[in-house]
Amino acid sequence: MARKKVQEIVSTTPVVVFSKTYCGYCKRVKQLFTQLRAVAKIIELDEESDGGEMQSALAEWTGQRTVPNVFIGGKHIGGSDVVMEKHQSGTLVPLLTEAGAIANNSAQLHVV
Repeated sequence: MARKKVQEIVSTTPVVVFSKTYCGYCKRVKQLFTQLRAVAKIIELDEESDGGEMQSALAEWTGQRTVPNVFIGGKHIGGSDVVMEKHQSGTLVPLLTEAGAIANNSAQLHVV
């Protein structure tokens, strides 16, 4: 049941962060997405009545038990380190843009 729920959330939402409110690594990813003005659905597993079951389902599905557990465009990205590495390498913003989580701002750029 929990696996079906997490798969449904991931398949219908461009960016999902499975998180816990007290997790520093989760806060780092959420702050980065806020700075990038990326729209993401945040699921705080410690506030969900079935959060433990959801986390177990995620571990079974992705092989990753830890949070944050990030999905972009329906694809499992990974945790904080992977998200930060993608940002540092310049591949995160294109992923977020392609998923529809960041508006394409190129039309707004004005070079003087």
